[in-house]
Amino acid sequence: MMKSAVGAILAVALAAKSYATTLPPGAVYIDPLLYNVVGANYTKWRNSSIVGFNPTNTAPPFIQVFDPSFLDIIGPSATIRSIASNPGYDFAHEAPIYVPDLNVVVFASTGGGTLGYSGWYNNSAVSMINMTEVDAALASTTGNVNIQVQTLHLPDTVQMVNGGTGPYKGDLLFVTSGRALLPPSIVRVNPRPPYNATVLLDNFLGRQFNSLNDVKILPGTDIIFFTDPAYGWFNGFRPEPMLPSQVYRFDPSTGQVRVVADQFVQPNGIAFTPDGKNVYLTDTGVFEGFLGANSTRPTTIYKYDVDSRTQSFKNRRVFAYSDSGAPDGIQLDTMGNVYSGCGDGIHVWNPEGTLIGKFYTNSTTAQLAFTKSGLVLLRETAMYMTNIQARGMTLSV
Repeated sequence: MMKSAVGAILAVALAAKSYATTLPPGAVYIDPLLYNVVGANYTKWRNSSIVGFNPTNTAPPFIQVFDPSFLDIIGPSATIRSIASNPGYDFAHEAPIYVPDLNVVVFASTGGGTLGYSGWYNNSAVSMINMTEVDAALASTTGNVNIQVQTLHLPDTVQMVNGGTGPYKGDLLFVTSGRALLPPSIVRVNPRPPYNATVLLDNFLGRQFNSLNDVKILPGTDIIFFTDPAYGWFNGFRPEPMLPSQVYRFDPSTGQVRVVADQFVQPNGIAFTPDGKNVYLTDTGVFEGFLGANSTRPTTIYKYDVDSRTQSFKNRRVFAYSDSGAPDGIQLDTMGNVYSGCGDGIHVWNPEGTLIGKFYTNSTTAQLAFTKSGLVLLRETAMYMTNIQARGMTLSV
């Protein structure tokens, strides 16, 4: 090996030791150079994408630092603590929306599944957690807390909430997967009692969507973009899909709906850059409900350019591939870093697509929401908060 190469590796190793001494209390540094070659006798091969990468055998939850730049995101005192828990119920799975005026996070339970307690005959639940109560409880102890969540009683027009964003003109903006023969929809919901709802869209020119999954507003507009995979069918609460799994644009002012991207196995999460010039879309094709998991299918985030005239998505390229589970919900911070909920926690990539860190929970953590208190993580039967210093991009319209 050339002397210059040896010197570079030694420099990185010395830098890693330095960073290890400045890590916040809830973090562990994982030097990629130490795991590039593991040898034929390695005993921890991950033959399933569901298994997380935890070479230090650190007890979860904790923060994995893969690149020193991640320290600028998490800050000097970051930890991960549980803020709500219900071990027998997937109450915290999808559609988190932070409402600054109320200082609450609204979210939805799992649609279908063993611990979702919803399906063809039963709706999922939408709940909220009060972040003021969370802050007070966390300030009173150094351990975990368990704040009571409030279930919202929404109109019957809201069936199987799966994605959310906003606030949108003061309301929660949800996409629903629909249930049985009840159609998927885009719906506005008042975040205050009586939680009245207004359905904005429930069909594509007379055809029901498959099962809407996620939604975002193009920055600087009020135009709605949403994904439509087939998970309602795969999870047993919707009929067989009758449309391709694709991504749509909906202009509420004109009523026009059209497809802006296709060629997915299962399109899932969506997030725009703050300037609206690019968009990230996740494909969770690895998971297909009753058909099981196929680890050769996509667990991929794609990046597109947004056409300035048509707002169609073009110039698709791979941004990142998740090593665990599949990238579900996706958000950006104000520095352009990309966060996505995966099989072992929340993964974070820098704008170039390098994995720089994880909020490691050792379990599917499908969604996240930035709040003024920190980053809230939805881990099915539990919710966590990590007091990082990064802030999320504005989603309010």
